[in-house]
Amino acid sequence: MSTAHAGARKDRRDVLTRRIRLFAAATITYNVIEAVVALWAGGAADSSALIGFGLDSVIEVTSAVALSWQFAAKDPERREHLTLRIIAVSFFALAAFVAADSLRSLAGGGEAQHSTPGIIIAALSLAVMPVLSWAQRRAGRELGSRTAVADSKQTLLCTYLSAVLLVGLVLNSTLGWWWADAGAALAIAAIAVREGINAWQGDACCAVPHRTEAADAQEGCCPGCAGSGTAPDAVPHAAGPQLPGLPTSRKG
Repeated sequence: MSTAHAGARKDRRDVLTRRIRLFAAATITYNVIEAVVALWAGGAADSSALIGFGLDSVIEVTSAVALSWQFAAKDPERREHLTLRIIAVSFFALAAFVAADSLRSLAGGGEAQHSTPGIIIAALSLAVMPVLSWAQRRAGRELGSRTAVADSKQTLLCTYLSAVLLVGLVLNSTLGWWWADAGAALAIAAIAVREGINAWQGDACCAVPHRTEAADAQEGCCPGCAGSGTAPDAVPHAAGPQLPGLPTSRKG
């Protein structure tokens, strides 16, 4: 019976691993299209917010590629620390560039113009990204992968950025508030810094099923997040012990 149970858990782990790789491939495909459109539209309209949004798409591709690289290994946990660092540095690079470009615009370096393609891509991303992020985060939590959860946070960040971008573009187009574009870009940079810090600190330990408050306190990670000891989307304890090979007392 125990052998059959262990086999079932291994099969579930394999399914989740394949699912995460599929989500990463979907993220790469969509964000390549998003980046091309946003960077082209941003350049044409001299929009710091659109350029920042496009660069974020490039960074999301980098994050998804790093995640795919991690899960292509026989032991993905060995690559987790480096993958989190790649995600974090990508966020910091985005924040630095976007902040500098938006400050240039506010200082009189150029006023953003109306951009219909930018509004369309922002609205489309606002509809697509939440679904993709939720699916990836759920699989990552059940598997206990910090990097999968961190990557899902990047995808969710795209939702916030899409909303901020859409507001800035619409205000600029309807009311002529060109500074709203630069303001939206600065908001994008601030969010990117926060998520970069979270990724650098490995702030995804709450995703790992069956962690305890004591373990989290000992590692200085996500204090108080363990709650009852089971992540929201984790496999219920009744279904069996934690999947073999998952980290239980390891940080980043």
